[in-house]
Amino acid sequence: MADLIKGGSFLISQVKPDQVYTPEDFSDLHKMVSDTVAGFIKEKVVPQIDAIEKMEDGVAVALLRQLGELGLLGTEIPEKYGGAEADKISSLLIAEQMSRGGSLSLVFGAHTGIGTLPILFFGNEEQKKRYLPDLATGKKIAAYALTEADAGSDAMNAKTRAVLTEDGKHYVLNGSKQFITNAAWADVIVTYAKVDGEHFTSFIVDRDTPGVSIGAEEHKMGIKGSSTCSVIFEDAKVPVENLLGTIGKGHQVAFNILNIGRFKLGVGCLGAAKYALELSSQYAQERNQFNMPISKFGLIKNKIADMNIRTFITESICYRIGGLIQDVIETLDLSGDEAGQKIADAIQEYAIECSVAKIYGSEALDFVADEGVQIHGGYGYSQEYTIERIYRDSRINRIFEGTNEINRLIIPATLMRKAQKGEIPLIQAAMKLQEELLTPTMQDESDELLAKEEQAIENLKKIFLLIAGSAAQKYGEKLIREQEILARMADMVDEIFGAESALLRTRKIIAAKGEEAGSLAAKMTTCYVNGLVPKFDVWAKEVIAAMEEGDTKRTLFSILRKLTKFEQDNVFVMKREIADAVYAKNKYVVI
Repeated sequence: MADLIKGGSFLISQVKPDQVYTPEDFSDLHKMVSDTVAGFIKEKVVPQIDAIEKMEDGVAVALLRQLGELGLLGTEIPEKYGGAEADKISSLLIAEQMSRGGSLSLVFGAHTGIGTLPILFFGNEEQKKRYLPDLATGKKIAAYALTEADAGSDAMNAKTRAVLTEDGKHYVLNGSKQFITNAAWADVIVTYAKVDGEHFTSFIVDRDTPGVSIGAEEHKMGIKGSSTCSVIFEDAKVPVENLLGTIGKGHQVAFNILNIGRFKLGVGCLGAAKYALELSSQYAQERNQFNMPISKFGLIKNKIADMNIRTFITESICYRIGGLIQDVIETLDLSGDEAGQKIADAIQEYAIECSVAKIYGSEALDFVADEGVQIHGGYGYSQEYTIERIYRDSRINRIFEGTNEINRLIIPATLMRKAQKGEIPLIQAAMKLQEELLTPTMQDESDELLAKEEQAIENLKKIFLLIAGSAAQKYGEKLIREQEILARMADMVDEIFGAESALLRTRKIIAAKGEEAGSLAAKMTTCYVNGLVPKFDVWAKEVIAAMEEGDTKRTLFSILRKLTKFEQDNVFVMKREIADAVYAKNKYVVI
């Protein structure tokens, strides 16, 4: 991967616009795939949304199997196992469009992602031949059972046990898993147990295995049309041939799959945010108060603009990551039995970015859904309006695939680990920055479009390095205990990646189509960076005050003042223009 961009390296290096993948790069085939899914959702799913949400018998499963008939369940499965073997971008576009299908999107995602991919990536040839063709068509439905009552974020604390029988032919599983998506409908369950109570291991369990039972449906706040039950193992005899991967290496399966789940969750949140914005724009233009549409009010325009901006940042993040992963995959030799493991390793390289997509996407959707309800007013609180369901459904995303708090701890921990291994020169960059900050320099001012924003983002990177370097020096290995500081570091990483992704995408649009075509993206980038600089000022001061005192504290505050020096723009005018652009098309817009 010498010629490829390393995960996390964006924090210490400058990335060029032509190095990032953006939605403007979609091929005609990508657009066709997206349109196919959008058409299916509109024609087949939306008319049955109420039936899905009420869990009417067989509706969701039938729709899932229709998706299988269209080849949409097997996009990531190789052709030799009955799949379509599509590229990563196609799978992301499918996930994005599926998000308009309410709870069906979760049923689909659990089946095609965390349910199927463990077998694809870590299964042996016999397991792949036995399960993947039926999973690709929807003949069999998959579930992923990791969570236990005392093992949620702490997955390695699982109590489910597996003991080899005397004849060596079966593992006997005992224990239970909870909050398992697709549990009531699943034919194949990927699960985890500790062999002899010690070695965390992954297994493929057939639903009809004696000793496997499914608990009652959970009564949930949202995603009501998905099945969520406990899976119970009582002396369940699982053939040794169904051991997935290696004994004691179940964490490799679990954590690699979670990286993919986090990334795709961000993409699903993107699709839902676009839908919420579309509904809100339409409603604002139809709803009259004080003898005019509420869409004309400044405060409503401000909300619509902020919703579009957050969606723009999320989209830029997700497809940038998709491009990074696709670039790596294209360099791999996928002809052998280790093809799946190689893809999993490639995705693991971008574990930091996957967590960024999960955190940013889920919190952006929460923001957009919440503002959508507010724009709808009292009607937004009524189940007659779709925005109410989107609002309820959105909340689970900050819990799924590792809570956002856990992901905020993962980001700096992974960064530090990569730095210690020499994979990215983070510590060296922090030390170099300290020397640089002691030498007064003048920053060149430029009138070039977005030059000020670009400099601001570079300064935000310096703030992160200042904080990360100071924290590492002060706490060393004990930094892991300072969760508040780690979370602030993660917040900075999230926002830097998001703002830079938007900037690079905007520059790429301008280079290809001119300043006029890129004017709206430029306004969104400018508005976002204007809000980000003061946010970093507050975050950095919090961390510095927690770590230092006296002269050291004052010195760091003085440095911070220089790095957060930024002349604010009139974002109110720009946001009105962004909102008008949304109204003109009644949907999310970039160009």
